[in-house]
Amino acid sequence: MESGLGKAINFGVDLGLRAVLPDLIESQVIEIKDALLKNGLKEGINTLVKSAIDLGKSVIGIATGKFDNISQVQVAVKNGGILDSTSSLLNNAIDLARKNKKISPSVSTMLKRGKNIILESVNNNIEDMMTSQIKSIEKIDKYSNNWNKFYKEKDFEGMEREYKKIHSELNKVIPLENTIKSARKIENIHELIKNKGQDFNLSEEELELAEKLV
Repeated sequence: MESGLGKAINFGVDLGLRAVLPDLIESQVIEIKDALLKNGLKEGINTLVKSAIDLGKSVIGIATGKFDNISQVQVAVKNGGILDSTSSLLNNAIDLARKNKKISPSVSTMLKRGKNIILESVNNNIEDMMTSQIKSIEKIDKYSNNWNKFYKEKDFEGMEREYKKIHSELNKVIPLENTIKSARKIENIHELIKNKGQDFNLSEEELELAEKLV
């Protein structure tokens, strides 16, 4: 979750800088971004993301520390003050980079004037990330339903195909409690059948163990 949001913010800043500094060549924009990163932006993004997520969880009353669904994630991000924190972080990084003579006063002024454009880019990237997460979760649900259908039909080839799709999408999603539990149970049963030479005759004890290991 934190790494996904951090990447979304970082990429949003990249795109925002290019929009604010259209007359500069790519290497110059990269140098300016690097200057901001070395003057507090990099550490600041990591800190603000963790703080925003913790605040968001507190606002919606998540005591376990784990999200159950994507709606909770969306509400937590919305209430975590990410954009306000990013705005303050940008101000501090710009000021420090200018003070340390890593960027010129004119660039500093341009960045301050274009800060809202950068923030809009960050917001758009966060929304894109959420959209991508929703699509991945929908795919996992679809593949899981397909897997269960093939499981009932004792069609291991079909199960294997859907299993690989589930595994691929799991690497892309925020670790949501409900989604992960369901997918891990499928993985455990799938591997159990596979290791038994595609034998579908599982005992009650084996099925219970597959669920307990989630």
